[in-house]
Amino acid sequence: MGIPDSYRMYCRHPALRLTAVALPWLLLSACGSGAPGSGGTPVVESPPAQPSSAQPSSAQPSSAQPSSAESAAAEFPVLDAGSTLTRIGFGSCLDQDEAQPILDAVQERGFELFLMLGDNVYGDVTSPMDQTELREAYERQGNSPRFDRLRRATPMLAVWDDHDFGVNDGGATFVGRHLAEELFDNFWRIPADSAGGSRPGIYESHLVGPPGHRTQILLLDTRFFRSDLKKSDAENRRYDPDPDPGKTMLGEAQWRWLEAELKKPADLRLLVSSIQVLAEGHGWEAWRTLPTERERLYDVIRRTGAEGLVILSGDRHRAGLYLRDDVLDYPLYEITSSSLNRPSSAPEEPGPHRLGETYRDENFGALRIDWQAGSLELEVADIDGKTVLSRSIDLKTLKP
Repeated sequence: MGIPDSYRMYCRHPALRLTAVALPWLLLSACGSGAPGSGGTPVVESPPAQPSSAQPSSAQPSSAQPSSAESAAAEFPVLDAGSTLTRIGFGSCLDQDEAQPILDAVQERGFELFLMLGDNVYGDVTSPMDQTELREAYERQGNSPRFDRLRRATPMLAVWDDHDFGVNDGGATFVGRHLAEELFDNFWRIPADSAGGSRPGIYESHLVGPPGHRTQILLLDTRFFRSDLKKSDAENRRYDPDPDPGKTMLGEAQWRWLEAELKKPADLRLLVSSIQVLAEGHGWEAWRTLPTERERLYDVIRRTGAEGLVILSGDRHRAGLYLRDDVLDYPLYEITSSSLNRPSSAPEEPGPHRLGETYRDENFGALRIDWQAGSLELEVADIDGKTVLSRSIDLKTLKP
């Protein structure tokens, strides 16, 4: 069941942005049908008052369904594009139904920005065109006291992964992806007239800081356009690499966008991918499943001359540090942080390109940038905020 372009644009109009609860009902109405299993006309709730579209697009988070006029109008910190970032936190895989004590340790760090790398809620749906589970998951997450405190204290940016996309390991064939995007935009307060809010997919870019101290944050969408993966018959391996050149990870529009963004001047670039890029030692989702697309990623970084690039990823319910010095003209680092509150009991896995072992208990990631010294610290911290993995990088080495 497709969604008409006219309806999609209606939903993205700032004055008509709907609550996460009302949206599916209007969707069904706009498509000429009532509530599932009924012949009646659905009742649509009135949309809440929205922030001015003149506000910065980088971060306007709020809960998916404000419980009162006061909470609907609550102000959350936004990212100042003119500021110099020195402390950035990140994490992934935050279950709204589990305790979230690690967020206390996150907040104690006093990050200037926190990046949610995907699976920000667990809302796998049984009905793609209703998505009750995903809507309720956002509502519960927005009402979580620890999560709410962090959002009120720290600017946040987000990408999605499969469980907040709506279906496990899902991609472009998921028929409910347009509706899932509306729920994502609504929860994270992505303005409808912003670049990220006015086109299919959730990818967007932010340049923060003055020349010499400028950080570029590239938020990739590895779900909306991604081709189906090749399933494996091997034991303990879900997917095999598929070199089919007709398959895509990002889609042509996002690839063109990424190349244009990488040509912009920046001193440090954070490429945020919900799934791992460099990892080879497992059979789950990763860029290794579409090797032609991964080579394209390396190629576009080389061709644009983009310097200072580091990859941030999540998804795996384990944390790790990775390095390849054979794909760019400078060392390419990746730091994976997962999970914030769903630790892994899986054994260690082979680690080509990995620096040391993985960390499988609750964790979050941290970047510390010392612009004066020209250094970058990659760090993974445990549930109490104690460093368990780290790597220091001289920023001068992240150049051809």
